[in-house]
Amino acid sequence: MVAMEAVRRLLALRHRGRAEDLPAVMAHAAPLLDAESATVLLIDYGQLTLCPLQGTVPGDAAPQPVDGTAAGRCFTTAREAYEEGHLWLPLLHGAERLGVLGLGVKELPPEAARHDLEVISALVAELIASRRFYGDAVEHTRRRLPMQLAAEIIWNQLPPLTCAVDGTVVAAVLEPCYDVGGDAFDYAVNGDVLHVGLFDTVGHGISASALTTLTLNTYRNARRSGLSLTDTCRSIDKWIRAQYPGSFVTALLAELDTTTGRYRRISAGHPAELMLRDGGELPALPTPTALPLGLGHMIERPPRVVEQQLAPGDTLVLYTDGVTESRDAAGNQFGPERLADFMLTALHAGLTPPEIMRRLIHTIVAYEQGELRDDATAAMLQWRH
Repeated sequence: MVAMEAVRRLLALRHRGRAEDLPAVMAHAAPLLDAESATVLLIDYGQLTLCPLQGTVPGDAAPQPVDGTAAGRCFTTAREAYEEGHLWLPLLHGAERLGVLGLGVKELPPEAARHDLEVISALVAELIASRRFYGDAVEHTRRRLPMQLAAEIIWNQLPPLTCAVDGTVVAAVLEPCYDVGGDAFDYAVNGDVLHVGLFDTVGHGISASALTTLTLNTYRNARRSGLSLTDTCRSIDKWIRAQYPGSFVTALLAELDTTTGRYRRISAGHPAELMLRDGGELPALPTPTALPLGLGHMIERPPRVVEQQLAPGDTLVLYTDGVTESRDAAGNQFGPERLADFMLTALHAGLTPPEIMRRLIHTIVAYEQGELRDDATAAMLQWRH
C-alpha cells in the first residue's frame, strides 16, 4: 500500500507537471519505497554518461560513467544492479533505454519489493517519455556539448533508437551525435511487416539535413500510403529530383515479414547489409539494385527488389559507408571484415542489440582517434520468431 501511494504521486504528473518535476516527486516518494533517496539519471547523446535529470537538487546526484559503474551495468544490461547502499533499476520505454533510477537503500530489498520497484521504474520511464516534449529538461540533461543546427534537425526526425516487437528487434546508432547532417534511419512495424530505411545524403550541414528531412518524410508518406518497395523508391527519387536537382541519397529500403522471416530490399547505390547466421557470415545480397535516389531517371529499368529467407536468430546490419570507410592513423579502413568480426564477437558474448550498437559506434570513433571524417550510421535487425 505504501508503494501504491508513490504510484499515486507519480501519476499526478500525468495531467500536470514537467519532466523536471520528477526529481522532486521521487525525492519525496523515496521514504514510501523504503529508500533514503531516489534519483533519475538519463543517458547522454554519446551514450557515455548517465546524467542527473534537470531539476535534481545540486549535490543530490552525480553523473555516472556507463563503463565501470553499477549504474552503467544496469543501463547496459537493462537489469537491476546493486552495490553497497544503492539499487539501480533500468528506465525502459518499450525497448528504448532512457537511463536508470537510483535508490539509496540500507540493504538489498527482498524480491517481492524489487518487483514493485520495477513497476515504479517503468512508470518513471513512461512519464519521462510523455513529458519530454513539453519542455527542454530532457534535452538539456542529455546534451554534454552544444548541438549543431543540422544535427538538431535530424534528431528531431528520428524514431527511438531501439524497437522490439514479438521477437524482432531493431537497434540503431548515429554519430557524430552533435554534428550529424547527412545520415538517417527510419523504421515502422505495421501488422506483420517491419519497414526499415537507412539513408546517406550527399554533403553535410544544413543543406544535407534539409535533403535528409525531405527523404525521410517522403519515405514515410509512401509507406503510409501503402506503396510497394519499388513505388516507394520511385516516389522518393521523384521528389529529390524535383526539389534538389543534381543531389542524391544512397539508401537501403527493406521490408521483413516478422511471421515468415521473408526479407526484401532495394539497394539504391548503397553498401550491402551484413548478414550473420550461426556464428558466421552469409554471402552478401546483390548491390546496388537501383541508382541513388534522385538519379533514377538516368536509366529506364525499374528498381530491383532482392529477397532472402531468414532463419530464426539471423542478424542483419545495415550501415552507411562512414562505418566501413573510417580510417586509423595509418590510413587503414575499418572495412567490412572488421565490422563482421566485431558483430560476431559481440553476438557470441550475448550482448543485447542496443548495447552492441552502442559499443560498435564507440569502436568506430576510437578507430578514427575520436573524430569521424564522415557520418556513421548503423541499424541492427534481429529476427527470432
